[in-house]
Amino acid sequence: MSEQTHPAPRWNPWPISIIAFFTIAIIGCGTFIIFCSRHPADLVASDYYEQEVRYQGQMDRQQHAQQPAASAAVTYDPATKVISISLPPQVAQTKPFGSIQLYRPSATDLDRQIKLAIDDRGVQKVDASSLLPGLWKVRVSWSVEQEEFFLDQKIVISSKSS
Repeated sequence: MSEQTHPAPRWNPWPISIIAFFTIAIIGCGTFIIFCSRHPADLVASDYYEQEVRYQGQMDRQQHAQQPAASAAVTYDPATKVISISLPPQVAQTKPFGSIQLYRPSATDLDRQIKLAIDDRGVQKVDASSLLPGLWKVRVSWSVEQEEFFLDQKIVISSKSS
């Protein structure tokens, strides 16, 4: 009788590869969940849905602010780090009531609210030296003789002083 020789069993990588793939996938999902839970995603504003309901009124105020008699402007001077809000001189004479909101879209906890207090020329200067670099929206709302106005202007504050 002759003895038959069996070839040595060959190593099969598939079972270990499948287990490794699923292990890496599960660890990746867990890491992503931990990352997301430590980086909260702020809504654009805390009362986002209420603001959407009032959107049409906001559009009307913006349209009023674009009229020639109510032209207003927001400028930023990076050299002095000052934001200037300019309302027309005729509006300055009526002493309008309103507010200035410095709005940071990427971080709602950095938003600031300032009372509108323009001088006789219709200008108010706001110190921006403490604002973090990046995109800011300057939202100015004011009312004159029962008519409301709104101006929304984007500015970019740089980290370098010019």
